[in-house]
Amino acid sequence: MRYSSNHKAETRKRIIGEASRRFRKNGIEGTGLVPLMKALGLTHGGFYAHFTSKDALVQASLEAAVGDMLARWPDPRNGEELRAFVDDYLSAQHRDNPGEGCPLTSLGVELGLRGTPSSTSDAMVARMAERLAGSEVRAAAPQQGMVALAAMVGAIALARAVSDPATSDGILDAVRAAIQPPADEG
Repeated sequence: MRYSSNHKAETRKRIIGEASRRFRKNGIEGTGLVPLMKALGLTHGGFYAHFTSKDALVQASLEAAVGDMLARWPDPRNGEELRAFVDDYLSAQHRDNPGEGCPLTSLGVELGLRGTPSSTSDAMVARMAERLAGSEVRAAAPQQGMVALAAMVGAIALARAVSDPATSDGILDAVRAAIQPPADEG
């Protein structure tokens, strides 16, 4: 059977997309290559036609997740856009769907424990902090971008870790109130 000229690239993209969701949802160690490939209707052996190792897939998946995240949360330019960004990030939707959310909230600790933080995760942290610091609202204090990012990532991680829905919502609400600019700014 002949495949189209872009079949390999399309297959690689499918693998990366599914791996990115699974890594964010189940963790890197919790995502096996055999079940991943089977879910895509592919063989485990076929994996190596696209990637040299699971670590190479982790890197490609992290890059894809960062791209998805940056597309979902564009640069806030004023107080209103920053509030919308913070509201979306600290939402129940984001908390409840780790496979579709920010990779920092689900993979940050695991990457550190694996000893595999990368230039991609470095760039992701820097770009997110810059987004939060670069708006008109935060321009006077750039370090606030990093503080806001740490608070937001921590809030999602903690909100996912507790079993009581009211406590989980309270974590998101408290951090939102602490870092959002007042409604009259921007």
